[in-house]
Amino acid sequence: MNKLSLITLACCSVLSACSLLPTYERPAAPIATQWPGQTAPKLNEKVSTSRNADVLWKDFFSDTTLQQLITTALANNRDLRVATLNITQARAQLGVRRADQLPSVNAALSGARTPSNGTINSAYSAGFSVTAYEFDFFGRVASLKEQALAQVLASTEARQTAQIALIATVAQGWLNLLADEELLAVSRQALASREESLKLIELKLQHGAASELDQRLAQTLLESARVTLAQQQRQRALDENALVLLLGQSLSETSQQQLRLQSLQQVKFPEPAAALPSDLLERRPDIRQAEQLLIASNANIGAARAAFFPRISLTSSIGSASNQLAGLFKDGSWGWTLSPQLLLPIFDGGRNQANLEAAQTARDIAVAQYEKAIQSAFREVADALAGRDTLAQQLQANQSLQHAETERARLTQLRLDNGVASQLEWLDAQRSLFAASQALVQVRLAMLQNQIVLYKALGSGVPPSE
Repeated sequence: MNKLSLITLACCSVLSACSLLPTYERPAAPIATQWPGQTAPKLNEKVSTSRNADVLWKDFFSDTTLQQLITTALANNRDLRVATLNITQARAQLGVRRADQLPSVNAALSGARTPSNGTINSAYSAGFSVTAYEFDFFGRVASLKEQALAQVLASTEARQTAQIALIATVAQGWLNLLADEELLAVSRQALASREESLKLIELKLQHGAASELDQRLAQTLLESARVTLAQQQRQRALDENALVLLLGQSLSETSQQQLRLQSLQQVKFPEPAAALPSDLLERRPDIRQAEQLLIASNANIGAARAAFFPRISLTSSIGSASNQLAGLFKDGSWGWTLSPQLLLPIFDGGRNQANLEAAQTARDIAVAQYEKAIQSAFREVADALAGRDTLAQQLQANQSLQHAETERARLTQLRLDNGVASQLEWLDAQRSLFAASQALVQVRLAMLQNQIVLYKALGSGVPPSE
């Protein structure tokens, strides 16, 4: 190997090592090692809990109607479509950055005719050219490519987050409609019962067996049921509109029929197992998205640092030139040009330093956002676990309360029929029974909703390849 080759190899080795991209280190997770109120799991429990949490949405939402609704939403939802298009846009930008690492070769054909001293001078040229190709000795272009790659990965994780949120929201919307139907049934039943009671009291009033106050109390109870029924009808319409927006189309007749047949008591979800807090870093796509944005900010620092160093570019061409169009490709008209250029920043008014400080600040912001994403995810899981521990007890208490109020209303009705209880006692019993029946439906809904929230908070539902 000659001396020139050795020098060239040494220069290439030195320049190739001049990457100014900072080494990325994942920040420490600012969360506890276990969930609040939970005992620390054993080492051999980590694999099993993580595996149990990886239940796909089709296995978690086993109801056929709900699966059809989710499938429809995944196909039609516009927010998810935008998230998918963002990935396509980011990939295109990555393609641009990758192309910057290669020279652009163009075919050019030009001609000019200019008058001079009464004559017309002609000049024609044709050939291939490379314009301002940058030799990336200090990694500026490579850093921008790494930044674009991280943006692609962040967009992919954003779509995963949007998909998981869409699946959970559709399921919650369906449960809201089921609860609305049950609440409407309770209100209609109460309304029918109170209409019959008012008719009976009015009949008694005609025969002197009841007072006008008894009539007004029964009428108050009836009108309050009508108010509640109107409110619930409005809420039911709003909940359906919200679900239709998620689906991108109206509810099918099959779904409408299923609403009238199904109840919340028939809905069952498998209990998701809570993974370790550290597992959220790998399971939650929103956390992975925040980390990719952090990596992108880190890559921008490399590009900002490279701006302080010389930028070497090359412009060259090869082709044919002639003062006559017919002689453009004849022998002797061929030639080439080579124009390297080195630009070394000397004074820029502090622009490069400001860009570097902005990139470093953006990286610090990305670190804070990454840590906030972890903390928010930790709280969501902790809240869902707290709900799981208490809502089951509340449901049992509400069931006992509803049973007790049912018996109280029955006994009060018997006492009223036999002249032992007053109309006011009967009114209070009816109100309490109506409130207990509504509360039972609402707490049953809250318990099912909490299971969905926990499933979503654990980052479950969508395999990484989707």
